[in-house]
Amino acid sequence: AILRRMRLYLVRHAEAAGGHPDDLRPLTPTGREQARSLGSRLREHGVEPDAIVTSPLLRARETGALVARELGIAAVADERLAPGATAEAVASAASGKGETVIVIGHQPDCSRVAAALTGGPEPDFPPAGSVAIDLASP
Repeated sequence: AILRRMRLYLVRHAEAAGGHPDDLRPLTPTGREQARSLGSRLREHGVEPDAIVTSPLLRARETGALVARELGIAAVADERLAPGATAEAVASAASGKGETVIVIGHQPDCSRVAAALTGGPEPDFPPAGSVAIDLASP
């Protein structure tokens, strides 16, 4: 099989409000600004994602929609990115989506996934934080 390279941008959702139920917590006004500015920073750095895939939880979908608007692409939710997502879940959610994929998930998953995929230490992931990871995909 020919190995293709994929650049995965692993992103933690932006700042969310507290409350219940957990899966319906929206972004705060600060969180919306964090997501918009992440999208514009990615655009300014020439990032042209083939896909943006988010956790199904509201705060991740809202982050994805705001980042996506800045980048002129639509975001889609994937159940595999719900809290508790593993490196395997992230890789399978991104697989086949193109050469540049933004994945939006949760903590502590983002740190654990980044460490698993890079073999390095777990990076800090502030709200709307991102790490670019190069993967080989079949």
